[in-house]
Amino acid sequence: MMKKVTSSAKKSGGGKMKGSGEAAAQGGDARGVEGGDWRVETLARVRALIQQADPEVVEEVKWRKPSNGMAGVPVWSHEGILCTGETYKQVVKLTFARGASLADPSGLFNASLDGNMRRAIDIREGEKIDEKALKGLIRAAVALNVSVKAARPARGRK
Repeated sequence: MMKKVTSSAKKSGGGKMKGSGEAAAQGGDARGVEGGDWRVETLARVRALIQQADPEVVEEVKWRKPSNGMAGVPVWSHEGILCTGETYKQVVKLTFARGASLADPSGLFNASLDGNMRRAIDIREGEKIDEKALKGLIRAAVALNVSVKAARPARGRK
């Protein structure tokens, strides 16, 4: 299921949305959280920063859970998944699919630090987002995905 990100979003193939600016999370968009909540506002800010860091990013809403009424999880991709955004009672969590392979000189990663693949950033109410560092992580994640894809042998080549 795909939710429209913004009224000015451009549709790209396969039901994916290519964002074209800020995407405001409106009521229920952030995993069942009501509009005006700090988590919705934080997720909307994160969306805008991701779009600024990579204008070619594609956002999809996946993993809908109708049993608990949640709208789904935003997933940002460019040549593969970059990160997901989830809201919980105490945090907005950005989980980077290949975070363990990314340099994090600003120390943004503060959750899921034990895994071999993922790393996450938990943003709590009132915390300021280090915009420059987050954009740097997004760009690094894009570069990693592009390099991994380029290193794969093309299908059908012999």
